Amino acid sequence: MHRFVVWAPLAKKMAVQVADSRYAMTGPDDHGWWRVDVDSAAPGMDYGFVIDDDDRAYPDPCSLWQPNGVHALSRVYDQGAFSWADAGFRAVPLSSAIVYELHIGTFTPDGTLDAAIEKLDELKDLGVTHLELMPVSAFEGQHGWGYDGVALYAVHEPYGGPDALKRFVNAAHAKGIAVLLDVVYNHFGPSGNYTGKFGPYITDLHHTPWGGAVNLEAEWASEVRRFFCDNALTWMRDFHMDGLRLDAVHAYIDRSAVHFLEQLAAETKALEAQLARPLVLIAESDLNDPRIVTSREAGGFGIDAQWSDDFHHALFAALSPEPPGGYYADFGSVGQVAKALEETFVYDGIYSAYRRRIHGKPASHLNQLRFLGFIQNHDQVGNRAVGDRLHQSVGFNRAKVAAALVLTAPFVPMIFQGEEWAASSPFQYFADHQDEELARLVSIGRKKEFAAFGWPPEQIPDPEKKEAFERSRLDWDERSQGEHAEMLDWYRQLIALRRTTPELNVSEPGTTLADCDEDLRWLRVQRSGIQVLCNLGGSPHSFAVRPGTQVLAQSHPGIERSGNQLILPADSVAIVRAA
Repeated sequence: MHRFVVWAPLAKKMAVQVADSRYAMTGPDDHGWWRVDVDSAAPGMDYGFVIDDDDRAYPDPCSLWQPNGVHALSRVYDQGAFSWADAGFRAVPLSSAIVYELHIGTFTPDGTLDAAIEKLDELKDLGVTHLELMPVSAFEGQHGWGYDGVALYAVHEPYGGPDALKRFVNAAHAKGIAVLLDVVYNHFGPSGNYTGKFGPYITDLHHTPWGGAVNLEAEWASEVRRFFCDNALTWMRDFHMDGLRLDAVHAYIDRSAVHFLEQLAAETKALEAQLARPLVLIAESDLNDPRIVTSREAGGFGIDAQWSDDFHHALFAALSPEPPGGYYADFGSVGQVAKALEETFVYDGIYSAYRRRIHGKPASHLNQLRFLGFIQNHDQVGNRAVGDRLHQSVGFNRAKVAAALVLTAPFVPMIFQGEEWAASSPFQYFADHQDEELARLVSIGRKKEFAAFGWPPEQIPDPEKKEAFERSRLDWDERSQGEHAEMLDWYRQLIALRRTTPELNVSEPGTTLADCDEDLRWLRVQRSGIQVLCNLGGSPHSFAVRPGTQVLAQSHPGIERSGNQLILPADSVAIVRAA
């Protein structure tokens, strides 16, 4: 027997179709739920819901398995059938994490969760403690970034489906590596989303770049919030995820007394207590609002950490050989890198020319381990016109400087797949929409977007062509070759240094100090007794150091000591311990 339940508050009648039979459902109750027990239903059987007089059976909004794609019927899945072997695993604290973001489809030649298991030893050897998977919820087509998911409880079948995700998490835990999952609760994908047939998951009262906003505060919002909170709990409880990354929380429109983020944080902490293992929530937000990561007891939303976009933007703009456009137009000075390292937010209540308004609020009172620092991620690489990597856009030596700043910064460091070996493969935007008109509009829109920045349309990869996806696959064989091997060794040095140097793990407010020179373009970062000396100028620069100062790591063989001076060539960095 299997019990089928579905939320459809506005429906007059509901039925579930199992195999070739239909069964009338009882409801709706006061909260809009319908139910029926079907004696003959069992795991592995296909089913769908019939709404009112619509003769079609639609997939379950809470489907755990979509083996034939997001437009097809759902399949009954037994959450309890998998044999877990990770009862003793506990993730290391986020404060001591090395986070590695990856996209399952391009991480290996096969592009599956099972194939990714084979690379876990390399990541463990690198020093990675947490894997952050780009979204795996089911979306239309074979390949895509995953941010257009429509069956949010189901694992994308081309990745291997739900059991493959459990095998991956089980294997990662066996290696001592935690797994975080990127989830998208701010919109649904444009094709294959049938939630509107069932209820008001979306409201037209507010609009986002993806259309109507997710209904977090209007009529029936309580059950919509329940849908997303239950989704989060499902990943952490049933798939043993160690936490979630929440995509674009600035797109949540919620004026409720208890904000959705606060509700999600509270329910996550309750699940953490129940499971007796640590769980974390990491937000992506461009609001520069410290309430996101302020505790609920202090009036905040209680999210554990968030991505530090200001640090990325400031560092990338300072490294870039050309004046950056778009949102990078607010950045470009070495002093902004220094401010981000000291105070986290560059825009902390000051005027943003890009936004044409005052932006942000100070976060300098918060421990900086509440923020993730990075120089590459899926957005910052993939949203470039051709998806070029950092070393391809700013140069190999500057990419090494960037790595040193990320891995010695007071933030939790995050690496994007292939960054550690200066991967030659780009990470381009790609999709596989089955609707020809939608695919055409996506292709045209991509060309128009970058034509405004001066890119010839013929140079913009068509995201709907499979070649964009294929070009983005990592080439693991190159890791042992030339500059790729040199960069990999540099990352290993930096990660090991961070793990073995107590001063690099202290991130209380005021403990990181930075000074710089805009004209000469040098930067000195002080982390207790550790100094990170960076020369981004076009000629050598001498830094005064005390006698007996120890060089712990250096990016360039041409770094020399002369008396009480350490001479750094252009585009180089040295990490030293003061005597």
